[in-house]
Amino acid sequence: MRKNTTNTAKHAMNSTAAWIVLLFKGMLIGIGAILPGLSGGVLAVIFGIYDQLIAFLANIRKNFIQNMKFFLPIGIGAVFGIFLFSIAVKAAFGKYEAQFVCLFIGFVIGTLPSLYRKAGAFGRAIRQNVILAVAAVAIFSLMMIGNSLPDIQPNTPVWFFSGAFVALGFIVPGLSTSNFLIYFGLYDKMAEAISLIDFFMLIPFGIGAVLCILLFAKFAFWLFKMYYADMYHLIVGLVIGSSLAIFPAIVFPSFTDAGLAMLELSFTQAAVFSVIMLVAGIALSYAFSKLEDRYPTD
Repeated sequence: MRKNTTNTAKHAMNSTAAWIVLLFKGMLIGIGAILPGLSGGVLAVIFGIYDQLIAFLANIRKNFIQNMKFFLPIGIGAVFGIFLFSIAVKAAFGKYEAQFVCLFIGFVIGTLPSLYRKAGAFGRAIRQNVILAVAAVAIFSLMMIGNSLPDIQPNTPVWFFSGAFVALGFIVPGLSTSNFLIYFGLYDKMAEAISLIDFFMLIPFGIGAVLCILLFAKFAFWLFKMYYADMYHLIVGLVIGSSLAIFPAIVFPSFTDAGLAMLELSFTQAAVFSVIMLVAGIALSYAFSKLEDRYPTD
């Protein structure tokens, strides 16, 4: 009897810990959804829940209750992460944007080996490596072109398509949609509207996001089912290319005279700060991978 009680308590403790882990993953996925240089889909892949998420969205009625129980803490965490990060945008990313971006780039770097292993789980040929390289170059070039795009004035249709575009970052991991919002001059306005709970922005934005996910989830599920290796190598390429594009777009400008003046740091201090944040991100991703081993999402 005592043994059964102990096992029950241990199971409850593990269930609680796993719920907290899913909540934390959801929070990071939410942050990744609006963080320049990342996408929520990338972190969903890294955390091992992307396949389950796409399968659920592709056929919502199948095992609905069971799936809802699993994704509830992730969803709560994602909403909290988006809201929390929106509040922190001006405080942290106003002055130290480049350094905080380095933290998340480090997080991505630390998870690339496991992501590459996952891509080759069912074999890897020359074709898959070519797909990886082409995807990396393509997304890098696309994000560099985005630097010259003009600002767009926000309105209801603009927020609708912005929501759909951000949601596309979940469906196509590696597509950093936040970067394009920055290039269009919409990112700060989006973050401010979310932090203020501005329903004139949130309602069309949310409708666009939900419709995009529902429309493209089935197609994404089919692609991963039929072309697993190709799709995952495409993702790895998108992750690499979008991460590299962040350096010339956000990090390097912080080391110019104007950037250093805003930071109120010397070149050496700014460089050390950036490296520390990068290493911290790598260390965090390693620690999180260990947590994932202990409390897997499967």
